[in-house]
Amino acid sequence: MARNARGGPAGPRPRVQLAAVAAAGVFLLVGVLGFVPGITTDYGDMTFAGHHSEARLLGLFQVSILHNVLHLGFGLVGLVLARSVAGARVFLAGGGALYLGLWLYGLAIDRESAANFIPVNDADNWLHLVLGFGMLALGLLLSNRVGTGTALDDPFDRP
Repeated sequence: MARNARGGPAGPRPRVQLAAVAAAGVFLLVGVLGFVPGITTDYGDMTFAGHHSEARLLGLFQVSILHNVLHLGFGLVGLVLARSVAGARVFLAGGGALYLGLWLYGLAIDRESAANFIPVNDADNWLHLVLGFGMLALGLLLSNRVGTGTALDDPFDRP
């Protein structure tokens, strides 16, 4: 049986933690699927990194070995951070901000240059935009009623 920090039975997890676990699980799944021929089209044309990789996850999203490894790593980090409320918030809100930055990066770079080392295409850019706003919203909005584990501060109780 799961236990809380005080040794008692653990209650239901806050929604922000559940959302972080779900998001991390999706990143792990996408990272694994990026290495599965058939689900990733033109699998034989996958490169380690760079815009020359012709492999496409689900026939849409340009991927490389580095891209898949980054998804796996991000998913593992998410699972570790989702163990606490604060970590779940950081993973979702921080990851959302990171993906919004990646979306801007994808818009700004010349896709045929060495700067497109991840690689990204139009489908990736749209996905990064949706992921960025979605994760940021989950991290900020699901956290409103979740405490940090400490007692509320009452100004009249201060010495």
